[in-house]
Parts: sequence; structure tokens; C-alpha cells
Amino acid sequence: MIPPIANRFVAGESPSEVLEHVRTLNTRNVAGICNLLGEHYDDPADATGDTYAYIGLIDEIADAGIDGCVSVKPSQIGLDLGQDVFDENLTKIVERGAERDVFVWVDMEDHTTTDATLDVYEPLVREHGGMGLCLQANLKRTREDVERLADAPGKVRIVKGAYDEPSEVAYKDKGRVDEVYLELIEYMFEHFEDGVAIGSHDPAVIARARQFHQEYGTPYEIQMLTGVRTDAQYELAAAGVEVYQYVPYGQKWASYFYRRVRERKENLLFAVRAILS
Repeated sequence: MIPPIANRFVAGESPSEVLEHVRTLNTRNVAGICNLLGEHYDDPADATGDTYAYIGLIDEIADAGIDGCVSVKPSQIGLDLGQDVFDENLTKIVERGAERDVFVWVDMEDHTTTDATLDVYEPLVREHGGMGLCLQANLKRTREDVERLADAPGKVRIVKGAYDEPSEVAYKDKGRVDEVYLELIEYMFEHFEDGVAIGSHDPAVIARARQFHQEYGTPYEIQMLTGVRTDAQYELAAAGVEVYQYVPYGQKWASYFYRRVRERKENLLFAVRAILS
């Protein structure tokens, strides 16, 4: 059983548990982004296994008729084994998502994976649509990556960034990251046609997103994590904002939870604040 402190942030261990969690969210007009936990596989069998787990989950989401989609990590489906392995497995997932009308998000990992992830994602999204990619505002390169994808048919989820990146490639000052984050989302509201995905729990950022929407008319959605500001998610949805909850699940919950805490001290503080609130 998942202990209470981790259970707050993980929906369960099985597909049936995550689907039930999303079904409950839907009663409050919140959609779910389902993420099977697992990353950095060095065994092809593990990458293949999770690839087909996602394909099965896509079928279950479609068959259940719930408002949900999936989000995959590149290193979970083969990036550490080679860019061609990642490409092959992601293509299988995306093609099934297109067949069943289930959206597929691709998470972004640390800066060493950015080029490979983009190089696989971009041709797929331009061919199939129905996809989205996460980009991180703390990386100095992200403005160029956002501009590169402005005319692509998919969505971009912009987050501040959870990895402890070196100063050569990333902004380290929180104030500077906040400033760049707002600059990026305004650019996206101005130039993206398929909508803007705001991955943030910050009330000030959410308020600015609403202002940008009013100014540019671009559709947008707010994405938050399971177990963090849940009441705010429901309140935003009740006010007519499109809200998605990022919902991790699976048996690898312990490594997920502790790895996130170890990566940056800010992640530990974030988890503690979420629990205390």
C-alpha cells in the first residue's frame, strides 16, 4: 500500500485506480493527464512493456469515455537505449492515440535529453497532431524551442522546471525564472493557435494567463499536480477555466516520490507546503 504522504501525490498502482481517479475528477469538470511511473530504463523489455501499457491505457480511456489523456517520459520508452528506440515506441503510442482520439503528452526531462526529444516529437506532431510537449522556462534555450514549435499543430505545456540544471544552460535565480516564464507564456498566447497549457500552481501566473487570454483570445488550460491545490483546481473549473490534473500512478511510486524530493530542495519544500495547506 502507498503510505499517506506519497498517496497524496499518486493516484494508485493500477490502471483501474487511475481511471477511477480521473472519473471522479470529471464530476468536478477537471480532466486527467495519466502518467505511468517509470523512467531511465536500460532494458529494452522495460521500455517495450511500458509502451504497450500506455497503448492499453489509451484504449481503456477511450472505452470508458472519460475526459483524460496520457503523458509519457522519453527515458521510460527507450530514449536511454537510443533515439531510434524512443522514436519507434512513441510512434506506436501516438498512432494508437490518434486512432482512439486520446491526446498524448510528452514530458521533458533534464537538459541533456531536450534535443533528442524535440527531434522525435516535431515530425510526429506535424504528421499526426493530437500531441503536446512540455518545455521548461528555466532553460536558456527554451525561447528558441517555443518559437520552433509555434506553427506546429500540437500544444506546448510550459513549466518553470523541476531539475537542478547547471548555470551554463539554466537560469538559477528564481526571480529571473519567473520573469522568463511570463514572457514565454505571453509569446505563446500571441503566436500559438492550438492553445496554451500553463503548468503552474502559482495564483499570480494563473491570473496573468487569464489576462493574456482576454487580450489575445487564445484558448488555454491550467495544469496542476495531483495533491496540490485541489480546491483551487475545482474552483477554476467551476469558473469555466479548462483544468487538467497531472495524475501519476503505478508501482514505481516510491522511486518517483523520493527522486523528485532528492533532485532539488525546492521540491521537498513544495511537497511539505502542499501537505500542510
